[in-house]
Amino acid sequence: MSRLLGLDVGDRRVGLAVGDDALGVVRPLAVVRRGTPAEDAEHLARVVTEQRVDEIVVGLPLDMDGGEGEQARLTRAWAAEIERRTGLRVAWRDERLTTEAAEAAQPRMRRDRTTGRPTRSAIVNRRARVDRDAAARILQAELDARGRVTEGGAAPSRAGLWRGPERPPDMTDA
Repeated sequence: MSRLLGLDVGDRRVGLAVGDDALGVVRPLAVVRRGTPAEDAEHLARVVTEQRVDEIVVGLPLDMDGGEGEQARLTRAWAAEIERRTGLRVAWRDERLTTEAAEAAQPRMRRDRTTGRPTRSAIVNRRARVDRDAAARILQAELDARGRVTEGGAAPSRAGLWRGPERPPDMTDA
């Protein structure tokens, strides 16, 4: 059984979720404000120890056509530093539309009675929920792919999981 940490990496925050491949259950965990890669790695190393994580799954922000743009390049560079500093293997999962799905699942925000606008705390709390939920969706997609059984009863080929700078396999099932 492996315990996994799912990451939804954004420019300002990283959503975290944990799960294990034996149960196939994922739970949103926290949101970390981004700092330098060294600061991020230090914080994630503490989470890895506290949660007894064996592997990290990072959502890769592919373009809608499946190609890798600037954001994917930046995410790969950030994750390489995390992998180096934590010593844990980093797996990749297509994260297209996970944030949109997480946003759609959120309830309406509380609004200020005077202005009718969402309160600052409501905005901050919603962003945190969305980031955690997106991380959970990324990790759940990974666990689902790992646990999928083919028609002949054979284990899956771990489709959707890849390493390195080469272009990922087709991720249409993610």
